[in-house]
Amino acid sequence: MVDTVLYFEGERGVPFRILRAQKNRFGPTDEIGVFEMRDEGLVEVSNPSEMFLTGRLGQSAGSVVVSSVEGSRPLLVELQALVAETTYPMPKRMAKGVETNRMALLLAVMEKRLGLHFSGHDVYVNVVGGIRIEEPTVDVGIVCAVLSSFREMALNPRLVVMGEVGLGGEVRPVQQAEIRIREAMKLGFTRCLIPESNVEQWKGMAGIEVVGIREIGDIWEAVGAHAAS
Repeated sequence: MVDTVLYFEGERGVPFRILRAQKNRFGPTDEIGVFEMRDEGLVEVSNPSEMFLTGRLGQSAGSVVVSSVEGSRPLLVELQALVAETTYPMPKRMAKGVETNRMALLLAVMEKRLGLHFSGHDVYVNVVGGIRIEEPTVDVGIVCAVLSSFREMALNPRLVVMGEVGLGGEVRPVQQAEIRIREAMKLGFTRCLIPESNVEQWKGMAGIEVVGIREIGDIWEAVGAHAAS
C-alpha cells in the first residue's frame, strides 16, 4: 500500500533521534539519518560520531568507545558498564542500547574463559546517546567495559574496539573493518583493537596503531588500562 515506512527512535530526555526506514520499495532499509532536537526543530547531525562522544570523560573506569556501522555510515559511540557489589540474592543484569540477553551471554563467557565471578555483582551496560546497537561487533566493547569497571581500571581514552565474541571465547572478524578504522582516525583515536583475522585486510596508515586479538584472554593486555584517577 505504501512505498516507504519511516520511524524515529530515541530516548526521552536525549536530544538525538535516529531516522530509520522500516520499508523502502525503491532503496535500502539499512541507512539511517541522525538528527538533534533543538529550539528551532530537528537539525541534521553531519558528524554523528563526534556528537555522540561529546562530553566523554577519558579517565573513567567502565567506559570504552565502540564502532558500529549503520548502512554505509560508521558510528563511534561510548559504551559504559558499571559492575557493583550487590546485597540481593539475585544480582541485577540491565542493559540499555544493547540486548540484555547478549550481555548475560558475554558475562557467562567471561566467567568460563577468564575465571571471573559476577554472581555477587550487579552489572549495568549503557550505550550513551540513546541509540540502540544491534550488530554483535560491540561484543568486545562490552567485555572491555565490564572488565574495566570490575577491576577499577580506566582504559586508554584514545582506544576504539570492535569484534564479535563466540561462546568459546574466540574473537570473530567484523565486516567493513577499514571504514571503521578510518572513522576512528578521523576523530583522533590512536589505537584500535580488531579481530586478528581482520589485521591482514588492513593496509596500514600512519597515525593509528592497529592491534589484533584472537580470543578474549588477549583483550586486557591489549587495551592499555591503568588505575582510574
